[in-house]
Amino acid sequence: MIEIYTDGACKGNPGKGGWAAIIINQGNKSLISGANEHTTNNKMELTAVIRALETLVPGQTATVFSDSQYVINSITRNWKRNANLELWKEFDLLNQNLTVTWKWVKGHSGHALNEEADQLANKEVEKMNNELHNLTHVDAQGKSSMVDVSDKQDTKRTAIARGFIKMKSATVLAIKENQLTKGDVLGVARIAGIMAAKSTPQLIPLCHQIKLNDAKLEFNYINEHTISITSTTKAEDKTGVEMEALTAVSIAALTIYDMCKGIDKTMCITDINLITKTGGKSVT
Repeated sequence: MIEIYTDGACKGNPGKGGWAAIIINQGNKSLISGANEHTTNNKMELTAVIRALETLVPGQTATVFSDSQYVINSITRNWKRNANLELWKEFDLLNQNLTVTWKWVKGHSGHALNEEADQLANKEVEKMNNELHNLTHVDAQGKSSMVDVSDKQDTKRTAIARGFIKMKSATVLAIKENQLTKGDVLGVARIAGIMAAKSTPQLIPLCHQIKLNDAKLEFNYINEHTISITSTTKAEDKTGVEMEALTAVSIAALTIYDMCKGIDKTMCITDINLITKTGGKSVT
């Protein structure tokens, strides 16, 4: 049985927020966490659950513990979903292929793993605040500079990024049925995203040349108007592969736009963000 403990935090509500999940699988404990510059507490609570479910494979069974009545009651008591509808669609796509038991725990009541998840989420907010005042690509004189990673050790690194492209329902249908004159839209976008990941240092001036081991692109039809784009990149190197993952999503989305712009001028690329990364000194 897999046990998952999730939590979210937000300073200001809305404001800067963080999320975290602790995953216990056959005695092995893993931590994932992340942050958002402008969000709400409910969004972070739900995001933590979604990111945790993304670590599972279809058919797995898990118990998820959360101190969010918003999350637990929306799932178990059918509370009406009036907000965060895109996140709920992501949740539904993941949850339909899993067997999950949902349990509410009282927050700040001494439950060790719930408290740990809460601390991780709040650390993400603190780290984001610190990073705003410590730009690593700016030297002491305020000039742009490349970060020196020569003293770092090579470690296995992964990153997952996601974005969305919204369009007319007729355009989504044309993509599904391969009716575009330019050909297989998602097939071309997948190759474009992989090529972009490999070319990231040529596109982003101060990125390091990474020994990229793998880059994958996945596309999902979220609803009749929206396609999600998810990239996973892997390397064994001195620095992370999040820029490669983000670049892959960005170029894949632009490729979809390019291939469909002849029939749809309303397309909108939105919410490209880093979902998680592992490896190196810290895991986020």
